[in-house]
Amino acid sequence: MNTPALSRRQFLQRSSQALASGLLATPLLQAAGAMPRSETLVHQLYSSLQEPQQKLLCFGWDDPRRLKVDNNWHITPQKLRDVLDGDQQDLVRQIFDSLHSDEYKKEVWRQFDQDNKGDGGFASSSMALFGKPGSGQFEFVLTGRHCTRRCDGDSEAGTAFGGPIFYGHAAKGFYEKPDHPGNAYWFQAKRANEVFQALDGRQRDLALLGDGRDETGSRTVNLTGKKTGLDGIPLTELSGDQKGLVRQVLGDLLAPFRKEDAQESLKYIEAAGFENLHMAFYKNQDVGNDGTWDVWQIEGPSMIWYFRGDPHVHCWAHIKEAA
Repeated sequence: MNTPALSRRQFLQRSSQALASGLLATPLLQAAGAMPRSETLVHQLYSSLQEPQQKLLCFGWDDPRRLKVDNNWHITPQKLRDVLDGDQQDLVRQIFDSLHSDEYKKEVWRQFDQDNKGDGGFASSSMALFGKPGSGQFEFVLTGRHCTRRCDGDSEAGTAFGGPIFYGHAAKGFYEKPDHPGNAYWFQAKRANEVFQALDGRQRDLALLGDGRDETGSRTVNLTGKKTGLDGIPLTELSGDQKGLVRQVLGDLLAPFRKEDAQESLKYIEAAGFENLHMAFYKNQDVGNDGTWDVWQIEGPSMIWYFRGDPHVHCWAHIKEAA
């Protein structure tokens, strides 16, 4: 699509006018006194969109795509380079960047650039906006290979990250070696395997199963609401030290993301009961048959974090206050 490009001066002028007119005075801003950077940038992006762009990128709050997640998809047919000018693409980059922690964002960008290099990099991803920023109900979603990320200003009540997310990495080819060299997220599996090594024989029998769940888009992270009967060993079977290791794994899973999302996730996990979590490892998907489990998960009544490291890393996450 060819849209009239805004000059940087026009772009900044339009964003400033939107701010001055009170577009950003959402309930979140009024209650907290300051809006997180990501949400502010989403508002600025929305205010910059011309009518032809809005028709392609902006949708109603109830559109089913808003809460969809997958490992490699485009939420709209138009890629960023097809519909946004340079300044707008830069705003989208800033939104994505600000959704990640300072400690890990360099690795997140390395993963994104590597996985999308063949299709033209960041500009090959796609985005959509649901609802209307300024109304108290909006959500920005960015998608591409190994990417579903969201920013919603807490519009989706009781839901961490604004809904299910996906991240992954194929660092040195589709089929990674057993130690996953160069993978941005393999450190999470290494820590999870420390938990398995700390288990005794009876506990390992409870934790180690055959095959992990199928990857079927949004259904991969359907929440059950169940406290019992979930895959793997319930945390009630662990000692205090072992539970401490699981808490460290949760910290590692959340480490790449901004503080607001990490804190909200932990709050909901605790609200549903930390000891209601189950942890499972899957022996039939052991890359290299080395006894380091490449596929594992943590699941509770209202959360799932599924790590699939065979043949490369896919991670599916969904955390709610209640299923």
